[in-house]
Amino acid sequence: MTDELHSIIDLIRYGASRFNRAGLTFGHGHDSPIDEAAQLVMHVLRLPPDIPPTYGQARVTADEKREILALFDRRIDERRPAAYLVGEAWFAGLAFKSDPRALVPRSPIAELILAGFEPWLGGRSVERALDLCTGSGCIAIAIAVHQPHWQVDAVDLSEDALALAAENAESLGVAGRVRLLRSNLFDALDGERYDLIVSNPPYVPAADVAKLPPEYAHEPALGLAAGDDGLDLALRILRDAPQHLSEDGLLVVEVGDSETALAELLPEVPFNWIEFKVGPMGVFALDAEPLRAAHPRVSALCAARGL
Repeated sequence: MTDELHSIIDLIRYGASRFNRAGLTFGHGHDSPIDEAAQLVMHVLRLPPDIPPTYGQARVTADEKREILALFDRRIDERRPAAYLVGEAWFAGLAFKSDPRALVPRSPIAELILAGFEPWLGGRSVERALDLCTGSGCIAIAIAVHQPHWQVDAVDLSEDALALAAENAESLGVAGRVRLLRSNLFDALDGERYDLIVSNPPYVPAADVAKLPPEYAHEPALGLAAGDDGLDLALRILRDAPQHLSEDGLLVVEVGDSETALAELLPEVPFNWIEFKVGPMGVFALDAEPLRAAHPRVSALCAARGL
């Protein structure tokens, strides 16, 4: 059957069909089997992901086809995210090294980075930015690349993730402007203040982690689970961020599907839930003033949870 596959588009179509039949789950940088098949094909061919469609009719060699088909087999048999198979993920227009030391880069915050966090910053000046739970470093590094005048700190609890982030900062030429720190959220940041704090923390309810598709089992569990309702880390960030935000600073946090639970838990907080090009994605922006006003209530919630 594969003898009839000759062109790039033939192989992408064939891979997508096989992925659909195998019932694979997508969401680690790509949302469709076609996009994921294309990533694997382009990796083998050493071609960029955005080549013009006319190249789709280009023929592949027999060796290239064998390598592509072997990757398709691994994707199906191992249920390993494509980014881990090829060791690379694209985020905010940049190629990041990706491996099981950190989650595959995939946050919608990439869209905010490309927009300079407008209109949420409202033209406010940023000198220092912080990325909490940086993982592979994708958010912090992308901010540093796209905002060359900002100094960026990147924090994570995992030494393995920080090692990967260091490799990415070096390869993308911003190692001198991204300071990597090992910390449990703000614990090691006494006295540090920022104009912008961004975080994509773990937000999967603990009971849901075991129910996730097999693809997620290849990622570090530390980057996924966050208490019974997925909000333990988000609440700690809300509690402690006022001590580290400048007077008119901005906090941006992704909570994914835990958006409804957070809004119900803190109905008095004026979260700005961001609408992305693909729709709502569970990311809020919150200015320093309402964040400070919510501090007593958030602190009480954290205390009740033993946080």
